[in-house]
Amino acid sequence: MIQRVHAVAMNPLYTVRAAAPRRVFARASIRTYASQTPGNPMLEVFNRKTKHLQKDRAAQNVEESRKVDYLKDEVAMRLCERLLDIKRDFPQVLDLGANSCNIARALTMPNLDTAAPEGTLTPPLAERIQKLTCVETSRALLHRDEDLPFNKEIDLTRDTWRRFPYAPNSFDAVLSSLSIHWVNDLPALLAQVNTILKPDSPFIGVMFGGDTLFELRGSMQLADLERRGGVSPHVSPLADVKDVGSLLTRAGFKMLTVDVEDIVVEFPDTFALMQDLQAMGESNAIMHREAGPLSRDVLLANEAIYRALHMEDGAPGIPATFRMIYMIGWKEGKDQPQPLQRGTGDINLTEVLGGGDFSKK
Repeated sequence: MIQRVHAVAMNPLYTVRAAAPRRVFARASIRTYASQTPGNPMLEVFNRKTKHLQKDRAAQNVEESRKVDYLKDEVAMRLCERLLDIKRDFPQVLDLGANSCNIARALTMPNLDTAAPEGTLTPPLAERIQKLTCVETSRALLHRDEDLPFNKEIDLTRDTWRRFPYAPNSFDAVLSSLSIHWVNDLPALLAQVNTILKPDSPFIGVMFGGDTLFELRGSMQLADLERRGGVSPHVSPLADVKDVGSLLTRAGFKMLTVDVEDIVVEFPDTFALMQDLQAMGESNAIMHREAGPLSRDVLLANEAIYRALHMEDGAPGIPATFRMIYMIGWKEGKDQPQPLQRGTGDINLTEVLGGGDFSKK
């Protein structure tokens, strides 16, 4: 079920508000996943070198990079809230694609106890974790905040992500926030995650997906057609929610949970939106993308089209939708709850439903 939410932006220049129903002009492209059959080459959708450079360059401007972390910090907090429902400690945890260690920061913050009187806080989740290993492809981004106070509140190790050096059954949980949507071979990655987890341990992740930035995708296509007579991909393709469950199943995970929520951020204009995406390290990194900056004509046309299609009357700015796909999968374990065999239930649904006649009371 899609849940549209209200979030508080950490950047004072922008507001995040609940999503209202909108006419979806352009649907996100669906990523094609590589076959795992031997001899078939992996289909590379994203240029890994380009994405690495984008993240490194974004992290070089430390203050600007921190200012645009409002979205990643918010989503990391929501991801960590899912750990509150698991009543166990996690001695060894891996943060896969850590960005600037947003999850580590969220783990050190107190949590609101929904079962207690209003305003009651529970201890930080960091108290239930002995060691957190953060891995990230961009060394500059990974070490950007290593001097901040939250580093002293959790046993944190940083490691540059080049390969999977971890032995099977090494971690009690693997977390990943807003990173794996840039992975070319997502099925293989999820299979590796399943391998390094201990039995009956969870993988909890969130990625951009589906209709993320559908407003920008559609307006850029129209601007291209109007000013250049053709269309180029300016927004990277993303996985759809219906694909995530099958990917987790293929990787060997059990007891799956997949849910979606939209966060709509309001920007002054499309130029501010694209500037924030660049500062986040979330610019387009598709293979064989068009080189060089966009022309002034296309950018101005995009601004006008975006406002005409998506700006509400009287609104101070334009909306940009970020769709989050949350996923939880458990590695199989012998003590895991198992479904009962068919026919072993104690309740006859035919009797409950009145013999199939729904008109009966």
